[in-house]
Amino acid sequence: MKKLIFLALLLSSLTGWSQSPIAYEFFDQALKKAETGNLKGAIADYTKAIRTDPLFAEAYLNRALLKQKSGDIKGALDDVNKTIIIEPKKGDAYTTRADINYKAKNYTGAIEDCTISITLNPKDYIAYNLRGLSNIHIQNKKNACADFTKAIKLGSQSAVKNKKMFCK
Repeated sequence: MKKLIFLALLLSSLTGWSQSPIAYEFFDQALKKAETGNLKGAIADYTKAIRTDPLFAEAYLNRALLKQKSGDIKGALDDVNKTIIIEPKKGDAYTTRADINYKAKNYTGAIEDCTISITLNPKDYIAYNLRGLSNIHIQNKKNACADFTKAIKLGSQSAVKNKKMFCK
């Protein structure tokens, strides 16, 4: 699921561009470095893009993903929160924050963020699946199974496995 979220957010980067051509250049360099596994270099380039354009929401969001991947949960949460401040209707940011909350065992926070994400993008099968997993952890099997079912209808393969495991 990490790879899917990472890939989805990197691909969604094409829609939320900054106004500064220099920021674009740093952003593009960061994408290339991230693709090759150079997380430190990519984070540094996203930071340069953000310094050039402090309202570059996609740079914050992508940097959050890389910080999360490298274990900097606080930094990831700070960046995704900044993304939400800049673009409060960006569903992917809520899904990312939900994933961070889930990994931090803040299942209620993950459910809240998934619900916002689904409100903004009703086809976000990642959010449905993640909300289902969070509901399992808080012992709400009925809601979890409903979320897995919806995620499956939207094309989630992970939800198929989760439903088989948790909704017997």
